Amino acid sequence: MRFSVMTLFPEMIESSMNSSITGRALENNLISLDVYNIRDYSLDKHKKVDDYPYGGGAGMLMFPQPIYDCYKAIEERINAGDSSGKKPRVIYLSPKGKIFNQAMAKELSQEDDLIFLCGHYEGIDQRVLDTIVTDEVSIGDYVLTGGELPALVMMDTISRLVPGVLNNEESSQDESHSAGLLEYPQYTRPAEWMGKKVPDVLVSGNHALIAKWRMEQSLEVTKKNRPDMFEKYINSQQG
Repeated sequence: MRFSVMTLFPEMIESSMNSSITGRALENNLISLDVYNIRDYSLDKHKKVDDYPYGGGAGMLMFPQPIYDCYKAIEERINAGDSSGKKPRVIYLSPKGKIFNQAMAKELSQEDDLIFLCGHYEGIDQRVLDTIVTDEVSIGDYVLTGGELPALVMMDTISRLVPGVLNNEESSQDESHSAGLLEYPQYTRPAEWMGKKVPDVLVSGNHALIAKWRMEQSLEVTKKNRPDMFEKYINSQQG
């Protein structure tokens, strides 16, 4: 899995991805990361990348040339090691996009290359989006100052699904959203803390009863916190 990120703030991407689980995955060559500063591809002598929008309106728009030239540099690098000529997926992080979820993460984890385009200001000239973007994705119904945080969220989620990134392969299978339900409560030592005990079933050694309890808890938590997910799951089981 090779991530390529087009951004105006490379340090945001690099500092976060080189930490924790993704940092270890990068060290072990399970994933790779190439970060491109869009400003480096500006032909303006001051490295300007934005201008006023036609038709008026608040804020500035990133203009297409630096973004397109940055994309072509990435595409050329990818194609140098792949003779198939397959066009890579280009993900534009945008509040107008399709909502990111675990199913999408699983699908994207099957790709060899993913390119993330991080916008800023009031957005990006539509013409370059129409030319290079394959997927427009949002991480939620709110507006952020740029696409870097959403890109990091997506890369973290996708990385966890790459074989070998997690020490325990079952970890990604049992987590919230993986099976259409939220995760059950979990406990560790001590067996009693501040008068609160670990549920007896978890120390019983009866794996069948533990599995049953965990499913019941997942259903209960999902029904309480995400009734939309709960209804979808129940309907899928009945179908």
